[in-house]
Amino acid sequence: MDLEDLRREYSWGALEEDKIAQNPIDQFNKWFLDYTTMDVPDSTAMIVGTVDRHGVPKSRVVLLKDIIDNKFIFYSNYQSEKAQNMASNPNVSLLFFWPEMERQIRVVGTVAKTSSELSDHYFNKRPFESRVSAIISRQSTVIPNREYLEEKVFEFLGQHQDESEKIERPDYWGGYEVTPTSVEFWQGRISRLHDRLRYRLENGNWIIERLAP
Repeated sequence: MDLEDLRREYSWGALEEDKIAQNPIDQFNKWFLDYTTMDVPDSTAMIVGTVDRHGVPKSRVVLLKDIIDNKFIFYSNYQSEKAQNMASNPNVSLLFFWPEMERQIRVVGTVAKTSSELSDHYFNKRPFESRVSAIISRQSTVIPNREYLEEKVFEFLGQHQDESEKIERPDYWGGYEVTPTSVEFWQGRISRLHDRLRYRLENGNWIIERLAP
């Protein structure tokens, strides 16, 4: 396989200044609605980029769970590697890639924990099995094998057999909110002359700029 010969043209659509929203969240919601109508799997998947205390970038896929007050919301273990990264450096990036529509969205901003009330609300809405997994898994820590994890699940279920039982959210699990300072919308175009429009926050106002592809 010659990777240099793997290519395709992008011809889904265009991104024009006179047809976009003045607020990046409104524009995101418009594009997101377009994408979800295609009934693709994992439409809420996004790549979260962080930087550790040594300056090494780290990326992983998580799921967008809400947008509240113009902030992107996701949930995780507060003791995980990404949590440690965000605690030492709150500057993060989000990346949404939607190949079916030849689009991507890049978000740069700062991250903080959500309120405990919001974390409780979401945790209690999760399926029983997902709540159990959040409780027993010490995310990002080294474990001896798969059986170790399964034994932790069986041990917990032995003590909590009633799925209707209220299970408290552990204090090491909850939500994060990303407040954007820059949001770039990318639309693939023919001959690699892609459209790139960036919303940049300046003195409380969003400045829209076109970037060279």
